Order: sequence, then C-alpha cells, then structure tokens
Amino acid sequence: MTELPASLHAAHLNIGYQEEIIVSDVQFDLRAGESLALIGTNGSGKSTLLKTLVGLLPPLSGELTVLGGAPQQTSRRLAYLSQFHSSDFILPMQALDVVRMGRYAEHGLLGKLDSFDEDLIAESLQRMGISALANRPLRELSGGQQQRVYIAQALARRAEVLVLDEPTSGLDAGAREIYEQALRDELARGASVVVATHDIQEALNCTLSLLLARKVIAVGPGREVITPEALLETFGITINLNQQPLGVTVVERDHCCDHPDEHER
Repeated sequence: MTELPASLHAAHLNIGYQEEIIVSDVQFDLRAGESLALIGTNGSGKSTLLKTLVGLLPPLSGELTVLGGAPQQTSRRLAYLSQFHSSDFILPMQALDVVRMGRYAEHGLLGKLDSFDEDLIAESLQRMGISALANRPLRELSGGQQQRVYIAQALARRAEVLVLDEPTSGLDAGAREIYEQALRDELARGASVVVATHDIQEALNCTLSLLLARKVIAVGPGREVITPEALLETFGITINLNQQPLGVTVVERDHCCDHPDEHER
C-alpha cells in the first residue's frame, strides 16, 4: 500500500523572527486525516511555529512544505484560528458575519457567496451548537461563545489543513465536547489538524505530539513521547500520567501578557 504524501513536511526547520531563532531543527511529517499537538508554555515557540506553517512568518532555514508548496502559496487551502481576537470592531458584526468570513477567504471580500457557501456556514454554526446565536452581535457574547463562533469560522473554510492556536480557551465542558466531535469529523473527512494546546489528554489523542520549550523536547506519537520526564522538561513541573481519568490541563500563572509576539520574540 502506497503511503500518502505528507500534507505538512518539516525538516531541520528553524523558526523565529528576523534573524532570532526561537526553535531550531523542527522535524515532522503530517498526512491527511492526521493530527499534530504542539505542547509547551507560553513563549515556547508554539505560536511562532503555527504562524510559520500558515505563511505569516517565513522559515529562517530548513525545509517546510504545506500541501506540496511553500506556505505563502498554499495558505488559501488552510484555516487558521489564532489565539487572540478582538470583538471591538468599527462596524458591529453579528456572529453570522464572522462565520461568513470563513467563506470570503475562499472567494475574496468582493466575491459572492452561493448556496453551497451558505449551507457550509449554517452547518458550521450547527456543528458548534450556536445556530441560535447567529444574529447576535459578537461583542455581546461571552468569551466562550465568541470562541465557538471563531471555531465555526474555521470549520466553514472546509480547509485541507486546520491550524488552531489554543482553540479550547474559554470553552466549558459541554462546548469542549462539541469542539472535540467537530475535530474528529474534520479528521474523518481527510483534513490534517495542527493544534497548540495545554491539554495533555487532547495531545495524547492526536496522531503526533511535539513538545516545545524554545527547543524540541520530543516529537512522535503522543503515547510514546508524552512521558513524565518530557513534561518536566517542557513545563518544569511533575505531572502524574497514571491519574485516571487524566484530564490534565497545564495552567500557567502568567497570563497578564499572554500575546505570543511579546513572549516569543
């Protein structure tokens, strides 16, 4: 049986800002229907790697291909959910408008959405359980509801690769279950998913895990590389992986200045 080509391929990849290397020698291959979890503290290089994958930052050196080409050339085939959003828009936007932006990324802002697009938008709202919020102003929604809107926007892209930065931030237990099912559905249809997370159980459920601490601590199948020793080196704390159910989320103390550009530069 012929192995599928990698949707994302990184070899001896150095990432960072201008000439400052944040993480060196990143290596992995991710194929259709597979998921990669990035684990690490704020400032460890997770967001820098995600921005490099979607073409917002150029690789400093090494190899990186996304869907067979350079990230800048294939970015329209990706969906990117960043960690930080602002609902303080000059023009008030409804939740529906935000999800629609996922389809305008396909057609351009002046493009016309057709019935296929509208069906995807409605489906994405339904999948995240927020159809009833569609006509609500985004700024009036809670933080968790807003996050579900942005996840729905990413789903509406119907992308070949989803790149998600802390997607479960602000989600309650019920919303997390909805998100996890949506992710399983995306993988089942053949999408590749890269997710930055503090949730050890989520990382264990991914095809691959990449542990970062401004260097690569470990990369490979989560249940092989996520060990107490690797987590200690990554987070500086001891985590009991024998606890059942696991449900361990690493919560950091410093969230006052949690912008990745401030931490990772």
